[in-house]
Amino acid sequence: MRKLLFQVAALLVAAGAMSACTGTPGPVSSSSGTATAGTSGTSDTSGAPAPDTETSVPAPAPPSSPAPSGPGAGNAELAIMVKPSEAEPALNYTLVCQNGVPAAESKHPAADAACAALKNNAALLSPSIKGTAQACTEQYGGPQQATVTGIVDETPVDVTFARTNGCEISAWDAAREILGVAGGAP
Repeated sequence: MRKLLFQVAALLVAAGAMSACTGTPGPVSSSSGTATAGTSGTSDTSGAPAPDTETSVPAPAPPSSPAPSGPGAGNAELAIMVKPSEAEPALNYTLVCQNGVPAAESKHPAADAACAALKNNAALLSPSIKGTAQACTEQYGGPQQATVTGIVDETPVDVTFARTNGCEISAWDAAREILGVAGGAP
């Protein structure tokens, strides 16, 4: 019975992944919080449900969270673009760090602080995934926007920042040193 439940769970996860790729509906959540697939059907002689039999299993675990915070190697090659407002031109910086120390090719207003921040917390550029069920305060922190692309400790980075709600303001404030002078939004 346990093996059958694992097989059904694996099929539901695969169907959900397939529906995400193809745009077709996958497993449907019932009011009891369990995943339900198919509509009706019968069992074959082995006792296994037919493919279209209604089956309930616990919902799969949520996706894993971003990289854990904590010290990193402090190696980075980043292109940083900060747009203070719609009317102002974007500011572009280059940040290159080796073991938490800025390299000569860095063109960043506070390269020492930015490299130190990345070495002390390698996950600064891995904010929570947007669109999750995380509750955010509905407050406006300003028109500032930023994009950071490159590599931190051999991990690709492509992240955007804004100040349009409490969660985004918090992520912006955490990455303030990396965003540079224009990142010091009020």
